Amino acid sequence: MNRVRTARPTRSYDRSRGSAAKGSGAPRRSKGYERRPAALQGEFALPVTTTPALPAVEAFADLDLPAPLLAALGHEGVTVPFPIQGATLPNSLAGRDVLGRGRTGSGKTLAFGLALLARTAGRRAAPRQPLALVLVPTRELAQQVTDALTPYARSVRLKLATVVGGMSIGRQAGALRTGAEVVVATPGRLKDLIDRGDCRLDDVAITVLDEADQMADMGFMPQVTALLDQVRPEGQRMLFSATLDRNVDRLVRTYLTDPVVHSVDPSAGAVTTMEHHVLHVHEADKHRTTTEIAARDGRVIMFLDTKRAVDRLTEHLLNNGVRAAALHGGKSQPQRTRTLAQFKTGHVTVLVATNVAARGIHVDNLDLVVNVDPPTDHKDYLHRGGRTARAGESGSVVTLVTPGQRRSMTRLMASAAITPQVTPVRSGEAELSRITGAQTPSGVPVVITAPAPAPRRSASGAPSSRGRRNRPVQGRPTGQAGRRRAQRSAFDPAA
Repeated sequence: MNRVRTARPTRSYDRSRGSAAKGSGAPRRSKGYERRPAALQGEFALPVTTTPALPAVEAFADLDLPAPLLAALGHEGVTVPFPIQGATLPNSLAGRDVLGRGRTGSGKTLAFGLALLARTAGRRAAPRQPLALVLVPTRELAQQVTDALTPYARSVRLKLATVVGGMSIGRQAGALRTGAEVVVATPGRLKDLIDRGDCRLDDVAITVLDEADQMADMGFMPQVTALLDQVRPEGQRMLFSATLDRNVDRLVRTYLTDPVVHSVDPSAGAVTTMEHHVLHVHEADKHRTTTEIAARDGRVIMFLDTKRAVDRLTEHLLNNGVRAAALHGGKSQPQRTRTLAQFKTGHVTVLVATNVAARGIHVDNLDLVVNVDPPTDHKDYLHRGGRTARAGESGSVVTLVTPGQRRSMTRLMASAAITPQVTPVRSGEAELSRITGAQTPSGVPVVITAPAPAPRRSASGAPSSRGRRNRPVQGRPTGQAGRRRAQRSAFDPAA
């Protein structure tokens, strides 16, 4: 049953040197994995090795990191490793494969990113031939990983290239031609660039799969395995995710050798800094309840099932004075990027989204996530909720549940190992305000405009008159006809 890639040489680990010696050491066992101890049976659906891991560290200074990386950590205000970082970095810096589970927001990006950058530092990529690869399921997560790693990559003089759909493939090919050492990519666009001859993976020595379970759920496994078959067979693999189950069994069995296994949260995502509320609402009152929650002070993400429902609720909120914006797969990538930027700066206070926003979005001081439409899968619930209570902050996840949804919601919470606070509420009630901060919206329609771009400068340094004028990004139709059209297309929870 257990499979291993026979093409990958055995690796032994010299702790005195803190590095991996590949192709040497004890002969490979006939099976790639031993059965884990009984104490670990409940944590993973996968068999794992029992090879001892290097001990965790409590400070970045205790790691064998290049001095520029340590300086960059201090400059960015990152002083103490999160648990998943302290546990996995000693091993990943030594070259070991890593299988890590940590809830979203637990610090996985730096857990793999620091090791990847430290082990790549000092090398230069040939044109079209990166040295390290990070595969992620969504464009937003790709951009977040790139943003998080950029200051550290710059400190060790490594170039990053982001390769995602919805953006200019020619520009991305140009970035690869200049010799990018690290590529952060979604599987589909990377495959396109490889098919065009704009990228080769022969030199990739370190490969990271972030949110591997979502890549499996989204049907990316054939593309992912095809890409993994092209990287260096003796290279290092790191697989991180908020949930690990049998969806990633094939990946772990086939591509990871003797991995260090670490789980931050045995409950697969529930954290003590996060409150979980299930609000029982009447179908006829759900619309008004949603509007009052959206009108609260502070930022909130609201999740709905369909693009149509997202657009209808966004328009309704704008008409009622709430600074809302829509995010879903029907938007172009520039639109999605602009909307996220406006939400992070506070220009937009309510992000109305489909599951495209359930992963890969980090916003500081986001203390409320609302499931206007309850998710159908417990992993979706965990990832939606993971947009709040990140990096030790507190937050709440609120799910609006109508009478017909109560039984399925109870089963979902049991699967997620969460015991929520259940409260019947109505719009306008003090209890709704206490839990969510809900309040009556102003009712004065608003239009969200794009921030003014920085003025272009002429060769003499004087501002140019060719700057673009502000334009509406998302707003409402104006005039009497516009108001009638807005009323006809008001949010419909069943859409």
